[in-house]
Amino acid sequence: MAEFDYDLFTIGAGSGGVRASRVASALGAKVAIAEEYRVGGTCVIRGCVPKKMLVYGAHFAEDLEDCANFGWSIGKKTFDWKLLRDNVLKDVDRLNRAYIDTLETNKVTILHERAELTGPHDIRLASGKAVTAKHILVATGAHPHVPSCPGHELGITSNEAFHLDAIPKRILIAGGGYIANEFAGIFNEFGARVTVMTRGDQMLRSYDESLRERLLHISMLKGIDFRFHAEFEKIVKLKRGLKVHMTRHDPIEVDQVLFATGRVPNTKGLGLDKAGVALGDKGEIKVDRFSKTNVDHIYAVGDVTDRVQLTPVAIREGQAFAETVFGNKPCAVDHSCIPAAVFSHPPLCGVGLTEKQARQKLGAVKVYQSDFCPMKNVLAGRGERALYKMVCDEADKIVGIHMIGPDAPEIMQAAAVAVKAGLTKADFDATCAIHPTMAEELVLLR
Repeated sequence: MAEFDYDLFTIGAGSGGVRASRVASALGAKVAIAEEYRVGGTCVIRGCVPKKMLVYGAHFAEDLEDCANFGWSIGKKTFDWKLLRDNVLKDVDRLNRAYIDTLETNKVTILHERAELTGPHDIRLASGKAVTAKHILVATGAHPHVPSCPGHELGITSNEAFHLDAIPKRILIAGGGYIANEFAGIFNEFGARVTVMTRGDQMLRSYDESLRERLLHISMLKGIDFRFHAEFEKIVKLKRGLKVHMTRHDPIEVDQVLFATGRVPNTKGLGLDKAGVALGDKGEIKVDRFSKTNVDHIYAVGDVTDRVQLTPVAIREGQAFAETVFGNKPCAVDHSCIPAAVFSHPPLCGVGLTEKQARQKLGAVKVYQSDFCPMKNVLAGRGERALYKMVCDEADKIVGIHMIGPDAPEIMQAAAVAVKAGLTKADFDATCAIHPTMAEELVLLR
């Protein structure tokens, strides 16, 4: 009889766990995966996928205004939040089923219940069943952080934002990262009066300063209010709405508070201590470059490791884990030069070093940029300007590209390949432009 019930037992059926499990099974391993909520994880069920659908919905608010100068006459405009919400959730159901089908097609056993470690190779399911595995992969992701203050239970997180019964007339969004800025743009376009508060002095700290300033300026012109250096003191329930007290600012009355203040690795209650797995200061699972913990046969991928909390990174980590352990092809994910985007209004994105980072790391750098008004915005009478920026070292090797403007993330994907490949400014200069496009600005930078 086999020494273990499974070759691989994965805890968590999000993007990283699903990829690792199906690839390991395809490589001949006997695999089981346990998920206590829904197969698909944060991205598919309550994160980037449904949020991007809301972003698309929000864009129509401006498109319906802009179309007038393009000859279109639209009658009275109405917006049905419940219709959009229900359609989005319906597609989430479709994706959930698709992920289940993928696992089943690859002969992965799916256990729709919570799993905890009881020993180095031992797992106990919520039903009480005990199983063993030669290798264990933890891919449980992370959950929204909720600030500790009186009345914090009156607020919601991004998890609940997709299920609201109505768009709040007034909403306070706490946070300075991409989740806060994306939901600020979404709710603003849907007609809410949006206030963003953050304890820091800037938004989107990891992005290039020029882009951050541009987004802040445009967002303020759209009517979004920002409160910096602000921390919660208390949230009080009123007869109608909530009253938020914060440091350094006057209290504000709103109908909803949305916490977007970071995400915490899901490691509590997993029994990791019983298996001897070491955790970091934030509760994250500590792993090496091959996603292996301090316990030789236990691995972890995705947000639970708190390396880079992005879905494509979790997927690549899951793929690399499966190929390393079950494909006899040791490989590690390169966490440098990862492109990322914020689906704000307008979106911004970047890859590689920002101008400030490049100057700190390399000293002398060359910066090329284009500050322009997209053609569509010109005819629409919308004054929002796009900004494309290329950062190079002294030899003109590109070390970073940063953009804000319509469809910038769609353009960035190809540009990120160029940065990863180590191309130079001259390579871009030698490439013929596609005219008229916004993307052509990348080969016309001065």
